[in-house]
Amino acid sequence: MTTTDDDITLDAAVDPLVLALDIGSTATRGGVHDASGRRVHGLQHKVPHAFTVAPDGTSVIDPDQVVAEVEEVLDAVTKDPRLGIRIGGVAMDTFAASLIAVDRVGRALTPCLTYADSRSAAAVTALRDELDEHAVQQRTGTRLHTSYHAPRLRWLAQAQPRVVAEAAAWWSLGEYVWARLLGQPLAGTSTVAWTGLLDRRTGELDPELLAAAGVGPDQFCPPLDMTDPAPSASLPRWPALAAAAWFPVITDGFASNIGSGALDATVLTAATATSGALRVLLDGPADPLPFGLWNYRVDARRTLLGGAINDVGRAVSWAQSTLRLSPSLAAVLAAPPSEATPLVLPYLTGERAPGWVGGARAVFGGVSTATDADALFRGIIEGVAMTYARVADELHPAAPQVLEVAAAGRVSNDQPEWLQVLADVLGRPVTHVTRRRATQRGTALLALDVLAPDVPRAPRAVGATYEPRPSHVEHYAGRRARFAEVYDALLRG
Repeated sequence: MTTTDDDITLDAAVDPLVLALDIGSTATRGGVHDASGRRVHGLQHKVPHAFTVAPDGTSVIDPDQVVAEVEEVLDAVTKDPRLGIRIGGVAMDTFAASLIAVDRVGRALTPCLTYADSRSAAAVTALRDELDEHAVQQRTGTRLHTSYHAPRLRWLAQAQPRVVAEAAAWWSLGEYVWARLLGQPLAGTSTVAWTGLLDRRTGELDPELLAAAGVGPDQFCPPLDMTDPAPSASLPRWPALAAAAWFPVITDGFASNIGSGALDATVLTAATATSGALRVLLDGPADPLPFGLWNYRVDARRTLLGGAINDVGRAVSWAQSTLRLSPSLAAVLAAPPSEATPLVLPYLTGERAPGWVGGARAVFGGVSTATDADALFRGIIEGVAMTYARVADELHPAAPQVLEVAAAGRVSNDQPEWLQVLADVLGRPVTHVTRRRATQRGTALLALDVLAPDVPRAPRAVGATYEPRPSHVEHYAGRRARFAEVYDALLRG
């Protein structure tokens, strides 16, 4: 067996195989993994997509389009006749906090509302006036926010009352896909938790929030752990799946932690994609739960504590498309910090953790005629790192055992030099998880924990570990203090 999770050939794959699906913000992906967690070469497929957005806060995607994408992925990765019936399970993760109204026969009455749909902002304000948000967060692990179901359902009742009256159930995107393919929604515990309606301690839906949203518990699927897959189904279109169990749909955040090797409370995952997050897996609920963070129940035993960051890869992409940057940015990121670097609060699309100020926008301070594009880019990167640090500060009291930060995602793979900046700002070592598609790998690993618990897993593929440099840590401590001052002024303004 190899010592890393590099791709392997089908002939060398260890049974049982798992087909893992990952429905993200920009694509539907799928691939076959062997029992050690390694991807099988050539049995991967990707179908790009994009959310439909509008100035009023709309952010949706057609759920039937995604069903067709999943079908295309299944066609592509199961067509090799050498597979036989070696695939022992099919598992799926999706972007979290999606919402679809369905009728009594499971037809979609609405597009899929994504986590980024903000049309329920007024309902958030109303619910904060009616409910004790601190008490809600202590029960459910979530704040009142447009990403969660209670405000969205309140808004839909006002904006589309006929649809709400006709709705028999409220499903996530993954539940809808499974219902169309299998006839069963199969909602994983983490999927239900990301609705913002699930009590993180009891695993039951919260009565106060259901009443505030005007819905009943019978309109939601019961949460299922990965230990409770559905048996194989008769699907003539995909004979390679004849012996496969079908697992409840989980969220990408949960899968990302597992795929990055963050399996317990000693490893903090820094997700660095279009958006980002800091997350740590705990045994049981976080206590205390800081008000700036969330704590999702992910199965009967564990919860995920952390906070989300809107603009990570999005901030990098904005800089690359807007500024006249040097062809190679590695030297810009590897240079020592400077007082001449602009101080940037990188809130291009608002802030989530830890302040949850959705209307916040970017601030650029200390810009002069001597400031060039590269210096501004460096300021943006430092601002992103300091945003992670603000979440890390909130997280520490509830997860003091953290020894390592594992960074995974597109930004870290494309610009690994930025991880030295992150280590210096956090004052902690940061290990680069180089494996692409860590989220998909995590989904496969969770299924394999059920199907092949005794098969050794291939270790995660990692690159350098970036150690914090004391003089740079001291520099950034001062920068972080000024960042906090500007942030407080932004709120007062």
